[in-house]
Amino acid sequence: MKTLLPTLLLTALIARAADYAENWPQWRGPNADGVAPHADPPIHWSEEKNVRWKFTLPGKGHSTPIIWDNQIFVTAAVPFGNKKPEVYSKAEGAHDNYPVSQDHKFVVLAIDRTTGRQLWQTSVKTEFPHEGGHYTGSLASNSPITDGEHLYAHFGSRGLFCLTLDGRIEWSKSFGRMDTRHAHGEGSSPALHGNIVVINWDHSGQSFVTALDKRTGKELWRAERDEMTSWSTPLIVTHEGRQQVIVSATGAVRGYDLKTGKVIWSCTGLSRNVVASPVAGNGMVFVSNSYDWQAMMGIILKGAKGDITETQNIAWKINRLTPYVPSPLLYKNNLYFLRHNHNILSCLNPKTGQDRVGPFRLPGLREIFASPIAASDRVYIPDRSGVTLVFSHGEDPKPIRLNRLQDKFSASPATVGKELILRGESFLYCIAED
Repeated sequence: MKTLLPTLLLTALIARAADYAENWPQWRGPNADGVAPHADPPIHWSEEKNVRWKFTLPGKGHSTPIIWDNQIFVTAAVPFGNKKPEVYSKAEGAHDNYPVSQDHKFVVLAIDRTTGRQLWQTSVKTEFPHEGGHYTGSLASNSPITDGEHLYAHFGSRGLFCLTLDGRIEWSKSFGRMDTRHAHGEGSSPALHGNIVVINWDHSGQSFVTALDKRTGKELWRAERDEMTSWSTPLIVTHEGRQQVIVSATGAVRGYDLKTGKVIWSCTGLSRNVVASPVAGNGMVFVSNSYDWQAMMGIILKGAKGDITETQNIAWKINRLTPYVPSPLLYKNNLYFLRHNHNILSCLNPKTGQDRVGPFRLPGLREIFASPIAASDRVYIPDRSGVTLVFSHGEDPKPIRLNRLQDKFSASPATVGKELILRGESFLYCIAED
């Protein structure tokens, strides 16, 4: 029995890893880097071609749909009832914000991946939001995450909810009211590893990062942070047998011990309004933003301890054409990223920070908020005009196809098998070969 138990545990872990690789369980895919290792989605589609189904969404949301087996899970904020006096932001520097004038239902719904039929819809909270948000945002921008057994949906000020895969709420956790800088809205998604779910709560009040027991919602630790609002999603990595939570923010990028919440290392260099989330691979982590100034860094995790700002752990830095909202894509030997929210693509060697090719302007794209994804040696980038560009991955990336649908895309795409799932302002699309 003593010999058998480790073998069974290893077998279970291998099976779970295979399940993750075949699904899209979180915002940036199975490895939180934007890559679908086993997917082969279509290259060409339109409203008349290769749309398997098109589902009308009940409300607005920019959260990415996640996929487990035959279910697609989506969150949304649904306005209802009589209109009330409009809530505008009074925050200093707020601009281009939209008002809220109705109560909202915050819902989670499941869609049948094969047919596009709604399987269930659960309203987890009903309230009148205390803030509006930027006109390009939504009240449901935090993407859900699943371990294949439960679903964790984070609605920021409305709380974190654990649901079964058939839509029953098992527990919920409130973190209070989030007041975002410039009242630009909320958007950091949960991260999950083993039995621990992690939430980043950076806002205009007391900021913190916290870890909860995914089975009960019990808080395991909380680390207070001297940080202003960030929208970055925590990244959990395993390095030299130790799990750490990496959070990008204005004051510093920090690596926390997943078990204790203690800071392992920190690094300064990013400006305000950190939105793009980190990606990691080959013993390095890549962080970036673009607001007061442009910044991107490649950080070596080996030996990282304490303040590593001016140490050899910073492999490289750049200060041009860096991303703002869309997060970088680490695919094989290329690090792809977009300038601010525009259609200028850079492609670096992730080890050295040197250009592999470009930068170059992507044809046909305009305002880009979605993060790029990759599958089958191709990269997919949608924009807010309804266009998705597919281009080839490699030493010399080339545009393959420009596809247009009658919607606007701010949510990042998801892909499994032969299907591409696109979440627009009005519809959820399943793109598959006819």
